[in-house]
Amino acid sequence: MVSGVQAALAQDTGMALDIRGLSHAFELGSERLPVLDKVDLQLAPGESVALLGPSGCGKSTLLRLIAGLEAAQSGSVLADGQAIGAPHHSRVLVFQDPTLYPWRSVWDNVALGLQARGQLKAQRQRVDETLHKVGLLQFRDAYPRQLSGGMAQRVALARALINEPRLLLLDEPLGKLDSLTRIAMQGELIRLWQQQGYSSLLVTHDVEEALLLCDRVLVFSPRPARVLAELKVERGYPRHRDDPRLLELRQHALELLGQGRDW
Repeated sequence: MVSGVQAALAQDTGMALDIRGLSHAFELGSERLPVLDKVDLQLAPGESVALLGPSGCGKSTLLRLIAGLEAAQSGSVLADGQAIGAPHHSRVLVFQDPTLYPWRSVWDNVALGLQARGQLKAQRQRVDETLHKVGLLQFRDAYPRQLSGGMAQRVALARALINEPRLLLLDEPLGKLDSLTRIAMQGELIRLWQQQGYSSLLVTHDVEEALLLCDRVLVFSPRPARVLAELKVERGYPRHRDDPRLLELRQHALELLGQGRDW
């Protein structure tokens, strides 16, 4: 649930996504390995949706197809009504590992997108502005080796946000952080999403995280992935981990994932 101000911002900045009958497979020598099986997924401008499913079921592959890093083999993937054929700075993928260049400072790592598009000279001030948004302006001259895991992930987010994405694709971005840093970064992701108004797709194995961060949660089957269920959270922000509705949805999601008896 979003405020009227955030809804208006989302209409201006968020991307609509429409996926129909998407199937994909990998060619492994003489073998064909199906990964996605007729996946349907719709994302409204400014909406945040989480993708849950067993490890290796195809969630990350789905993000790569949406990012334009691979071409879909069957079905359609439309961004604002247009077929996705190649990567574009309006659709940015953030990985589990920050993948920062160790020989570049924090400032230089964040500036990469502007530099690649030949816009750095005219828009240098945006690098500092973006670092300020993620709380790292005072570390602009630091190098990756001098950062904690959470700080490095903030740099990766800043590097994505400086491109002013209309769709942010997050592939387990908090998966390697310690529990306290992860909680802090969950709050940071909510704040940035509300502030920027972009659409968001989050891949995570953490059921609680999916329910805390997103409007809807799609639960996928084992490979080849198909959508088993859609869970609507229908709670405003901030959310609380002991909310009875979230606990009910968590149990339902775990049952769908075959883990209900363990919780």
